[in-house]
Amino acid sequence: MLVIMKRKATDSNLEQVKQFLVEQDCDFHQSTGADRIILGVVGDTSNINCESLKEIPGVLDFYKIPDEE
Repeated sequence: MLVIMKRKATDSNLEQVKQFLVEQDCDFHQSTGADRIILGVVGDTSNINCESLKEIPGVLDFYKIPDEE
């Protein structure tokens, strides 16, 4: 799963997303670019409530990678 933050997301917004992911028993790797921050989420993302994630201020979008069967 990838979480893309808005350009104007604050440090507080980013911390909220990180806390949300930790509460879902997931870990993440942060990539900070010139214009965006992207979080690569690792762990079992199947139970993450994507609507709750999208409602966190500063979240632009997310991409949930389907499980391979």
